[in-house]
Order: sequence, then C-alpha cells, then structure tokens
Amino acid sequence: MAAPRLDLAAKWAKTAAGSTVRGPAPDSTRSRGRCPRTPGDIWAKLKAISRERPVLIAGPTASGKSALALELAARDGRVVVNADALQVYGCWRVLTARPSVAEEAGAAHALYGHVGRVPYSVGDWLREVRGLLDRPVVIVGGTGLYFMALTEGLAEVPEIPPEVRAEADALRLGDFAAMVAGLDAQTAAKTDLRNPMRVQRAWEVLRASGRGLAAWQEATPAPLVPLEAAEALVFRPSVPWLDARIARRFSVMLEEGALEEARAALPHWQPQAPWARAIGAPELVAHLRGELSLAEAEAAAILASRQYAKRQRTWFRSRMGAWRGIVPG
Repeated sequence: MAAPRLDLAAKWAKTAAGSTVRGPAPDSTRSRGRCPRTPGDIWAKLKAISRERPVLIAGPTASGKSALALELAARDGRVVVNADALQVYGCWRVLTARPSVAEEAGAAHALYGHVGRVPYSVGDWLREVRGLLDRPVVIVGGTGLYFMALTEGLAEVPEIPPEVRAEADALRLGDFAAMVAGLDAQTAAKTDLRNPMRVQRAWEVLRASGRGLAAWQEATPAPLVPLEAAEALVFRPSVPWLDARIARRFSVMLEEGALEEARAALPHWQPQAPWARAIGAPELVAHLRGELSLAEAEAAAILASRQYAKRQRTWFRSRMGAWRGIVPG
C-alpha cells in the first residue's frame, strides 16, 4: 500500500516550518508551517535510486531521512526497516520520532517499537534484519553501527553475562585506569582508550570469553548486504539548517505528548539503561522530578539533540565516505 502523502507532508512541515528545502520535501502545506515546492530536487531524483537493490538511508537526527524512506516505500512497495537503536523501544514513539500510526498504516514497517525496556544489541538487530531481506526494503536510521554491521559484517562475540557487566560497571566507575590496563595489547591498540564505553566493551569481552575483542573482530563473517550490492545514501545537512529543525521538532514533540511518554516511563526509570538514552528523556524526567522547569528541560533537550547530531555527522563523515551524500536544506 502506498504511504499516505498527506501525512508525510504534515510531518515535514512540522520540522521545516518556513524553510526553503533543497532536499526531501513534499509539495503541500499544513497549519504548523509552510513547506515550499522544490521541483528538480531530491524528489525528482527518485528515478536515479535503484528499484531492485536494498536502499540504505543514514543521517543525523531530524534531517528528513524518514520522509525519503516513505517516498521510496510508496514508489516500490518496500518495507521500511528501522536502523535507529532507540526507535526499537515501545515506550518511545513521540520522543524518538518514530513513524506515526498513520504512516505505519500506509506502508509496511519493521523493527519499530517492538522491544520492551530490556537491552537490545546490534547483534539482535542484525539477526532480525536477516529475516527481512527476502523482500524489497529501505533501511533507514541514524545508528551508524547498525549500518556498518549490515554492510561490513559483525563479529560473533558471545553475550556478556550480567555478573560480568556489573563487575565492569563498578570497575569503570571506580578504577578506569585499571580497566584500560586490563585490555589485551591487540585490542588496546585498536580501541579509543578515551572512550569509557568502548573500553568497557573490550574489557567485558575479554573477561567473559578469555579472547580479546580484536581477535573476535578478525573472524568477522561476510556482511548481509555488501555496500556494493546496495543503494547507500547519507544525509549531510548544513549545521544551521539542522539546528533550526531540531529546535522546532522538539517543540512539536512536546505538543504531541513527549512529556506524557516521560511520565509513563518515570516509575521504571534507570538512567544507565539503554532504553533510557532517548534524547530528551533525561531532561523531561528531571522536569517531572521538580529539578528543572519545563522551559529549562526543553532547552537542555534541544542542546542534547544538537550535540548528538554533531556526533552523528562526525561519525558519518569518517565512516561513510563511499555513501552517496544528500544535502537537504
């Protein structure tokens, strides 16, 4: 079934109010903002995007990549597959900008909102994606590690037992230097030792398996979707354009129920849990606990979103040089 054009236009208008868009922008308007027509831009270039190969769309938060995915789903009858590590969680629809109920009704979607408040790894995602590749897909999201695992392969590292994870958490917080010193030399040479989470991951693998992470990575199997077999696109927006969209989008999120989502999560809140890392969630929880005003929480969430987008842009530049760039805005 074709994706609903009207809902797609509304979603774009909410986050691009008043802007002239060179990238993906449908040609209708809604009350929350005007999105002018842009003939000859990305929409006219859809013909150049393969109808046969899997389409991969990466990009920073709020850059408009989901709108393009819906257009391709409508054109080709593709399944829209999530590649965002936070949009898998059922507790966040508004706050992670998951597709709306209407959008999900208009086109087949997969791997959105199907996980409870439990850990979910890139390996879990890759195993689920494997079962979807027998049909036309457009895989869209902002989690670069998912795309690298898909196109480069993923080392089959054993699961980390809870007791090892707890030991690692305590060591990282109590004696990070000892954690770094405990890595095997091969892994240490390939790890950003200033990144506590990367160091902890390497330490956990060695502690749990007796084998260094680098050795596991050397045995990485062939990728499910080699880059040369896919149509790989990455959004590269300008910073001012994206910053404005991020601010507008969070305001719309509050109007559409982001605070209510945070309130529902409050009894289960665990700041270090993977599901609790949704951008804006800690700030809204702080407001609900009386630690911030709503205006302060909104400002802090917008800042956090912009910082996250900067990290995404940096990662995409360093790892996705071979992907076709799309410049919206």
